[in-house]
Amino acid sequence: MDTLHLNDSNVKMVAHRGLSGLETENTCAAFVAAGNRSYYGIETDIRRTADGKFILFHDNDTKRVGMDELVIEKTTFDTLRALRLCDKDGTKTRKDLGLATLEEYISICRKYDKVSVLEIKGAYKPAELEQVVNTIREMGWLEKTVFIAFDLTNMICLREMLPDQKLQFLIGSYPDWLLDTLKKYHLDLDIQYKALTAERVKELHDAGIEVNVWTVDSLEDAQRMVEYGVDYITSNIIE
Repeated sequence: MDTLHLNDSNVKMVAHRGLSGLETENTCAAFVAAGNRSYYGIETDIRRTADGKFILFHDNDTKRVGMDELVIEKTTFDTLRALRLCDKDGTKTRKDLGLATLEEYISICRKYDKVSVLEIKGAYKPAELEQVVNTIREMGWLEKTVFIAFDLTNMICLREMLPDQKLQFLIGSYPDWLLDTLKKYHLDLDIQYKALTAERVKELHDAGIEVNVWTVDSLEDAQRMVEYGVDYITSNIIE
């Protein structure tokens, strides 16, 4: 695995969907692999199941990672938990590769003292967000959790619920309205790295906004982000 030599930089490395360059994404195996390395944080995705529970998975359905095509929000929690996912070589021989729960993920982050970076997938009702927040709070890990989402409504709701929580708005571009919106709702930024320039990072920092970039998998791109002065780099494989 390549290692980014940060020199005097304070950039924090985040493992994207766990160490997904090495282990199947969003599995406990990927979270543990990240936990055993120097990452600052471990990122994952949370979705609702058909019976109102929560499971950690990125896509709308399981086909890409599990072959069997189960739509997450139309499938029960127990059915999803029984599904075996593919290893990196495409085989289904490992019994430990299944869909993880929020509790398993937080437990691993706690064990290895890693910040949890939790992406809320889809539009949630306030009560659903509160359920996720309360689970993490009860496990004693809310202060070491960063919530991220593409859905601005989720971010606004979380800000109202958690005035001092670290929240990062996810976006793939840098529209004219972005800076004012981040300032209005006291949000940090998690942005596709190609949308950034050094000038934009300075503009954000001058407004007191932290910058995370996704998903950076080459040392060349990572070093450029370090030179821009970003605060976090999210990567599948760079440590």
